[in-house]
Amino acid sequence: MESRVTLPEGRYGSARPRPLSRTWKWVLTGVGLLLAVAIAFVAYRNLGSAPITAESTSFSEAGPDSVKITFTVTRDEPGRDAVCVVRARVRDGSEGGRKEVLIPAGQSTISSVIKSSGEPVTADVFGCSYQVPPYLSTEARPTE
Repeated sequence: MESRVTLPEGRYGSARPRPLSRTWKWVLTGVGLLLAVAIAFVAYRNLGSAPITAESTSFSEAGPDSVKITFTVTRDEPGRDAVCVVRARVRDGSEGGRKEVLIPAGQSTISSVIKSSGEPVTADVFGCSYQVPPYLSTEARPTE
C-alpha cells in the first residue's frame, strides 16, 4: 500500500525544475563549442612549434669586454629576413650586454660580437622573430 504525503502549497517550491527549452539547449551548445575552439586556437598559437628557432653553436672571447657568438637559425620561411636577440652573460649570471642581429634571407649560420658591461663568460640567443625593425632592415639602408 502506497501513501502520498501532500506538502502545503507554496511552502517548499515546485517539486521539479522546469527543463530548458530546445532553443536554450542549442544556444548553450553553440557557446560551448565556440569557447572550445577559442581555447584550442590560443593553445595552438602559444604551445605550437615556433616559426624560428636558434641554437648557439659556439662562443669565444673577442676582447676584454666582448664575446663572439656563432649560432644557427632554423626558420619555416627561409626566404624571409629575421632578427635575433643575442646576449652576453657575466660571471654572476646577469646579462652584461645585448644586441639585435639581422638574419638575411637564406642565411642560417651567423656570427656576431657582443659588447658587455663586465667580463663575459658565456653568450646565448635570447629569441628570434620575423618582425625586423626598420633600422635593421636591408630595405631601409641606402644603396652604395
